[in-house]
Amino acid sequence: MGAFDKFKEGLRRTQEKLSHEIKRIVTFSPKLTEASLEDLETALIAADFGVEMTGQIVEAVRKSYETQGGSGLDLFAVARKELEKALQKENHALARNNNGVTVGSVVGVNGTGKTTTCAKLAYFQQRQGLQSMLAACDTFRAAAIEQLKLWGQRLSVPVIASAYGADPAAVAHDAVAAAIARKADYLFVDTAGRLHTKSNLMQELQKLHRVIGKQLPGAPHEVLLVLDATTGMNALNQAREFNKAVTLTGLVVTKLDGTSKGGMVAAISRELGIPVKFVGLGEQPEDLQPFDPAGFAAALFPEQEITAV
Repeated sequence: MGAFDKFKEGLRRTQEKLSHEIKRIVTFSPKLTEASLEDLETALIAADFGVEMTGQIVEAVRKSYETQGGSGLDLFAVARKELEKALQKENHALARNNNGVTVGSVVGVNGTGKTTTCAKLAYFQQRQGLQSMLAACDTFRAAAIEQLKLWGQRLSVPVIASAYGADPAAVAHDAVAAAIARKADYLFVDTAGRLHTKSNLMQELQKLHRVIGKQLPGAPHEVLLVLDATTGMNALNQAREFNKAVTLTGLVVTKLDGTSKGGMVAAISRELGIPVKFVGLGEQPEDLQPFDPAGFAAALFPEQEITAV
């Protein structure tokens, strides 16, 4: 299955709900009116596109209708174009340190899938012919270290770990040293889940990053926040608070295949100006896909005959 097919399949629930709502709006009101535009706005908000992205799409639909008049308007084509345009403003590629190992710190609240994401990121780089390592810096959650080690064994990726209760910053220090010694291309650091409202836990994360930076100047080169798509716009508050504490460089959105609110990807990226770098579209290692704005927009708003006249 190609990348676009994975996007299409993973976003099926969101796309089907949007299609149903837009078809209902157009069928009920063949001519675009203020009432039908309000219904379109409601449908986009319900899919968690957020106020800014929703407003941009609705305004583009309004202008296109005013320009084209009775010649017909493909609502999906307009929405697809606006979504792609908004998302292409950011750099979605993973950073690369040309002078040695690239360190990626993977952060987020509990239960978003950080440990699995670390492993899948390592697997993705492995498939590009690059050597990755993993650092088990979640020394608090029961079985977190074992989980990462199991992934490492499954994917043939080295894991640097210590005992439960160890200082996460010390583990990160050792992991960076090991990655440098082994000339690894990437080191992905699995951090403990923490509530974005707990300042002491955020300070601990800042300490971990300082230690990494002292060991390797410029690191971490990526600070990736893992968000669970099924939480919808609640993820926006998480992103805001984490970004205040550690300056995020990118987002990884997991469980997109399990929600009808896939618009939250656009909403968060649009509001905070943080690029989405990967999305999770299934359970398997290869289901973590690099984010493609055009593929994402086309999967949510595919070509079909939905027109206003």
